[in-house]
Parts: sequence; structure tokens; C-alpha cells
Amino acid sequence: MKKRFGIILAASLAALSLAGCGGSQTGTDTSATSAAGAESTQAEEGGQAAAEDEAAEGQAEENNADAAGEASGELETIVVGASPAPHAEILKAAQEAMKAKGYNLEIREFTDYVLPNNALEAGDLDANYFQHLPYLEQFNEQNGTHLANAGAIHYEPFGIYAGKTADLAALPDGAKVAVPNDVTNEARALLLLEEQGLLTLKEGAGLTATKNDIVENPKNLDILEIEAAQIPRSLQDVDIAVINGNYAIAAGLKVSDALATETAESLAAVTYQNVVAVKEGNEEADGIKALIEVLKSDEIKEFMNETYQGAVVPVE
Repeated sequence: MKKRFGIILAASLAALSLAGCGGSQTGTDTSATSAAGAESTQAEEGGQAAAEDEAAEGQAEENNADAAGEASGELETIVVGASPAPHAEILKAAQEAMKAKGYNLEIREFTDYVLPNNALEAGDLDANYFQHLPYLEQFNEQNGTHLANAGAIHYEPFGIYAGKTADLAALPDGAKVAVPNDVTNEARALLLLEEQGLLTLKEGAGLTATKNDIVENPKNLDILEIEAAQIPRSLQDVDIAVINGNYAIAAGLKVSDALATETAESLAAVTYQNVVAVKEGNEEADGIKALIEVLKSDEIKEFMNETYQGAVVPVE
């Protein structure tokens, strides 16, 4: 634009200069004006062509950038809350497979059984993976939450671990026994103790049993209800403890070292399968379905079996 203005100005000055010299220069004046006009037109056309080329180059660069973005495939993030072991470890093993499905699997670790459900209900998580279905249902009932089972992934055999006493047959009268203090896990612990002949529960107590449902206690066991995550730390203070699989793993305990464990055919093993939980209505969301598919894959089942050696058993 500046160039065109300069050319027009120069042509005008030249015309004025020639006109001031007298009428005999009229022919020359007309020729100069025509030449200046022609040059101005050419300059304008050249400027427009350059602008069009520049715009075309800009559009090409934008198209290339868009194509590169599409080719790279931006990942959709799914945020899942989990207990550190084994759930977060299993999720970490699933991250590459999730990436291949178009999802970035973000894992947030929790060390208790309450906060991850509250965070899911509040919308801070897309899913969580740490609990079995009876606990989830009990939590909904007690807290008015609206959480649902999106798929069962594995179960973790409860184990009885030695504290001061290393043999169940050698338990002294009045032995201290630590069990989880939440309803569903306490029932599971008591059922395992019953299977070992250490006590008898009221008929029909089943999966809601508490220590108040004990009808026979030949060794006068002192049942201590303790928050599940704290039980491994209490081993030195009790004779034996019934510990959730994930907390046993986190504490470095091996299922092979347990004095007794649930069998795969037991009511507890079938009932207490660990699930991926979501808010009601999100069970069929694409990202959740992809997560369940990956967690049930042969690759992840193999990871569980090789890593945990029976402490985590994949659900078929």
C-alpha cells in the first residue's frame, strides 16, 4: 500500500512539474500520466497477488496443523480413584492399553474407603476402583449416594495373619482378634473365623454379621473392631488379625504366609468381588466400557496372577 501511494504521488508531482513549463508540454504530460497510471495499476495488482499468496500459505499451514492434531489423536482423560495396592498398580498396568483406545487414564490414590466414594459422588472422579459390591451398596444406603457397579474385576482373599500367635491351634483363651470395623468387611472376617472353627455365628447372620451375632465362642476370643486400613499396624498388639487383601499387600504381607484364607468357592469370594464404581447412569459411558474391557483383558489377568501370586484373583 505504501509503495502504491509513493508511485501515485511521484506521478502527480511529475505531471504538475510538466504543466508548469507551458502548453507546449501537453503531449509529454499525457504520456507521463498514462505511464504512472499503468505503473500504479501493476503495483496494485502485484500487491493483491502477494496478499492472496500469503493468505493461501497461512491457510495451508493451518490445515497442516489441524491434520497433525488429528493424526496425533488427542486423548480423552478419565480420572479414577483407587487404593494404592493392588488397585492403583493394576490401573497403572492398564494405562498403555487405555491410551491405545484413545484415553489418558489418570489415577488418584486414596488410603481409606470413604473419600473415594465421596469424590465420585461429587463428580471429582469418573470412576473408582477399590471396593466390593456389598460395601458399595451399604455405602449408598448409609450416605444417600448414587453410585453403581460398572463391572467386577477381581477378588482378594481375606487372610488371617499372625500377630503374637503363629498357629490358630495355639490361640490362648481370651486371644485378641482384630477385624475390620465396617459392616460388610467385619461379616467377611467373622465368616472366615467361623470356617476355621473358632466361633459360630447366629443362623442367617451371613453377610451382615457383627460380633453381636456370635453365639458360640469356645476360646472367648476378644474381637476388636478396627478401621481396616489400620489393622496391619496393629498386628504386634493382637494375637491374630483378619486383613483385607489390598491392605495386606500394602503392608508387605503375602497370602502364602496367612494362617488361613478364603477359598475361591466360598460365599465371601463370590460375593466380595472388587468392582469399578461410577455414578448411576454412567455405566455405559464409552470411556468406562473401554476401562472395563482393558481390566478384564488377558494382559491384565496375567499381570494380576504374576504380580500378586494368589493375593489378587481375576474374575472370569
